[in-house]
Amino acid sequence: MSNIIDILKSDIIEASVPCRIDMGGTLDISTFYYPLMYLNPCTFNIAVNLRTKVYLHPFDKGKIKVSSRGFKSAVYPIEKAPFNHSLGLMFAVASFFRADGIHIVIDSSSPPRSALGGSSAAAVALIAAFSKLFEKTGKKALSKQHIVLLAHAIEQSVAGVPCGLQDQLAAAFGGINAWYWNDGADGAPFKKKSIIKKSFFADFKKNLLLAYCGIPHESKNINSRWVNQFVSGKHRNLWDDIVTCTNKFVDALSNHKFVDAASFMNKETAIRKKMTPDVLDDIGRKLAKSAQNTNCGARFTGAGGGGCIWAIGEVADIEKLKPKWESVLSQRKGASLLDIEPDSEGLLIN
Repeated sequence: MSNIIDILKSDIIEASVPCRIDMGGTLDISTFYYPLMYLNPCTFNIAVNLRTKVYLHPFDKGKIKVSSRGFKSAVYPIEKAPFNHSLGLMFAVASFFRADGIHIVIDSSSPPRSALGGSSAAAVALIAAFSKLFEKTGKKALSKQHIVLLAHAIEQSVAGVPCGLQDQLAAAFGGINAWYWNDGADGAPFKKKSIIKKSFFADFKKNLLLAYCGIPHESKNINSRWVNQFVSGKHRNLWDDIVTCTNKFVDALSNHKFVDAASFMNKETAIRKKMTPDVLDDIGRKLAKSAQNTNCGARFTGAGGGGCIWAIGEVADIEKLKPKWESVLSQRKGASLLDIEPDSEGLLIN
């Protein structure tokens, strides 16, 4: 590792990735998409310009330090780095690369634990940074697909629950896409379909709103309940409906039919609430209701239970909704609208 430390003393490595907002999440978990494959399941997401940056700095040989906004910095010997720590995924990635003597600095422009896929995105950025670092020692750089699959595999190995792929895909590839899930027999278990062209991104951002509800989420809780329900045979018909809603949402959005897209989004949110009523908290329920009353669609990001809510609709309806959401969000300290636009770049490495 001494040559790596020497490299970092003269050349700091940086990688950055976008976060995402989504529809049809959980369908990116193999527990769901294998038995539902006959319905052609997909997950839709929009990479947004709330970027997560990862920097690699030199540190004490034999140790790993991780610093991230919203968390207390942690230092451990590489052989004792805990994977069940709040920063455990970062330690797990560093351990995979046997990368000691490194200070990992994570700078995220999204709120901590905001259900925007930030931790998975950080893992993608960190793997890309390590790939760049080791490329300087003569090793071959990892492709985006390799980085995505590796980030997912490491996260799932330490998470204690099944994990999806959509966060890593949005981080690496950017854009506005539907991801269709398959058995991976011929390669990766996903296929990308671009839904909105890059030339329309500047206009499309006017069709969106994103609100942080002021409290963090805990994805393991709700995701694990959905998994347990599904594997026990409960609510299988509702998951069929979720696949249908997501596919119809994608079709409507592809044709810029925002009212139809909003309707399918609201139906999908209602189904999720039926399975897990706490997927929306009191602020989230108020935001969703005001969106529906303004002819817009509203959905929690990720697995919900806190974090963010996003809305879609015609531009005029979104303009009417914005002050209503601001009024609701003013009821909780720390809650606010987040300024976003679609991110076309995906992973960037310096």
